[in-house]
Amino acid sequence: MGSATTQALSATTAALSQAKGVTLGTAEELFAAARLVGGSSQLSGALADPSATAESREKVVRAVFAGLSASAQDALVSLSVQRWSNASDLIDGIEELAIRAVAIAKPKDDIEGELFGFLRVVAGNPELELALGSRLGDADAKGALVEKVINGATGAPATLIISSLVRQPRERRVRQLLNRAIRIVAAQRGLIVATVHTARTLSDAQRTRLIDSLSRRYDGQITLTEIIDPHVVGGLRVQVADDVIDGSISARLADLRQKLAG
Repeated sequence: MGSATTQALSATTAALSQAKGVTLGTAEELFAAARLVGGSSQLSGALADPSATAESREKVVRAVFAGLSASAQDALVSLSVQRWSNASDLIDGIEELAIRAVAIAKPKDDIEGELFGFLRVVAGNPELELALGSRLGDADAKGALVEKVINGATGAPATLIISSLVRQPRERRVRQLLNRAIRIVAAQRGLIVATVHTARTLSDAQRTRLIDSLSRRYDGQITLTEIIDPHVVGGLRVQVADDVIDGSISARLADLRQKLAG
């Protein structure tokens, strides 16, 4: 991510957090805008053109998205007046605004947990992952497949995120899309996501101690996602963003084998 994109994301997400009237409808419109911009190199190029003035880019947004709600238009304008490193980053930015809008609209829903639950379903079903990630599949058919698999088990906010993301994967794996969405929702709520791989379900006391320890280490509020993994063989493997803390027996055995081999 270039420095221009980092600054642009910071400015647009701050503007969205201060916006009034953000609803699931706003998020749905932003997802639709991301698909439209992502499907038009001419439009994405115009909005990401560093030689164009902020005023001219705003005019493009107002003209193309005149039918959207005021909250969605304002979010897109705040995005368009920023400078982005490239057109792909700009599309990612619209997508991130849409995901954050879901979190803003439904602050009490367990969106991260439901996204993680669907992620586990995808991870355990290679055929489903292939169907959702295929470049040849119809976007609407993918969205319908998501809703069929969910079948009411996931709330409207998480369903909107999942079905919207699979409609336009843009060369990204489904699990990559879902992991990113989980991090964005958590970030909007001021949380840090820690994924814990363990051989058996953690007790409440273990979970509390782990959260307290990670909160001190990363200086923030932690939300845990727990994966039961028989390959861990005792202990824990914890991942926070790109940081991995591997205290599992299997990791220690692997390290010992490597030392013996060396």
